Amino acid sequence: MFIFGHIGIILGIVYSAAYLLDHLRPEKSFRIDYRWVAFGALLPDMIDKPLGRIVLAETIGSGRIFAHTLLFGFLLAFAGYSLYRRTEDSKLLVLAGASFCHLFEDQLWKSPAVLFWPFSGWSFPRDQIYGNFFEYLTVVFSHAYDPAYTGVFTSEMIGFCITALFAGSYARTKISGN
Repeated sequence: MFIFGHIGIILGIVYSAAYLLDHLRPEKSFRIDYRWVAFGALLPDMIDKPLGRIVLAETIGSGRIFAHTLLFGFLLAFAGYSLYRRTEDSKLLVLAGASFCHLFEDQLWKSPAVLFWPFSGWSFPRDQIYGNFFEYLTVVFSHAYDPAYTGVFTSEMIGFCITALFAGSYARTKISGN
């Protein structure tokens, strides 16, 4: 999945969950800063892609390493919960939830060596490494009509639409001054 798939779909999931919780428990309002949701939706890739594909390309050579593990998600959630208990600031908890959703979108249950690291061993499976970003995009777009990749492009379109709705709502709010 790419940027809009991660951001848009996770924004939609968190918004829907907050909406349901607001209606199930109207006495407790769930105020969410969706910028933290968007940041958390991309956090595993922002950490692992440069680290695994550039810095550790010769040894690990994978864009799904430390931040794509349950351990990372649980540590982030624990830190977020601890911060929330002390200060009632939910930003880190929201970030952890969005980051955790990223693992589901990447279907990491299909890569248990990554998901359960280090409990399943200390090494990560290697990915195919491309020469440069242009080569990577060429490979991606060459699979545009491959049925196996249809889900990726569909999720990108859905994510783009949800992101556009959020951006439009934000712009309308700013213009009206609310």
